[in-house]
Amino acid sequence: MQKKSNDILVFISSKEGSCGECQSELASGAWITLDQEKGALCLSCADLDHLEFLPSGDPALTRRSKKYSKLYAVVLRWSKRRKRYERQGLLVELEAIEKAEQECLADQEIRERRRERDALRREELDVKYIKEFATKIEEHYPSCPPGKAKIIAEHACQKYSGRVGRTAAAKSFSEKMIELAVLAHIRHAETQYDDLLLSGVDRWEARERVEMDVLRVLEYWQRQD
Repeated sequence: MQKKSNDILVFISSKEGSCGECQSELASGAWITLDQEKGALCLSCADLDHLEFLPSGDPALTRRSKKYSKLYAVVLRWSKRRKRYERQGLLVELEAIEKAEQECLADQEIRERRRERDALRREELDVKYIKEFATKIEEHYPSCPPGKAKIIAEHACQKYSGRVGRTAAAKSFSEKMIELAVLAHIRHAETQYDDLLLSGVDRWEARERVEMDVLRVLEYWQRQD
């Protein structure tokens, strides 16, 4: 880790030693600073023992605590696996942590309301998209039974499903993508395709067996009555 110009660095030692000032023993895992003249110093001798440890993991809390603390130090530990020092957190004043926590708690409600608004907006957009997708199905397949277009659209447009309704082409209401969604529904819901699969028939063979049934239903749904 590259040291910033004003950062005080505290290291979690990986070997035993002694403090270069008070001569107290420093066990493996002791927190030390490094002095050019005296070598390793315990936190008491480095005048850092009044600070509280704030672990990494909450960027907002870390940023604010650092801002409010008159004195802070970066805590590092050597990673044998990665062959580098990795940041563990900060040593900061307790008052700074408490003030930062209060601000973060105040922001939490605001962030939660924002997440709820965003979720509601995404849900509204999805409902609108599914409705438009169903309308396009009805336009292309006017004899599609009542309610079927909505069922097909809801299934094809499920989030994170990887189904045709979530593709870029489908979102632009490509006629081919709409047809694929309709064909998939007919194959599974209007033929014996699923029964064939359950009986052990290969997928492509099962498709061949039901192909004529699928086309008959598709042609019927395309009728302009």
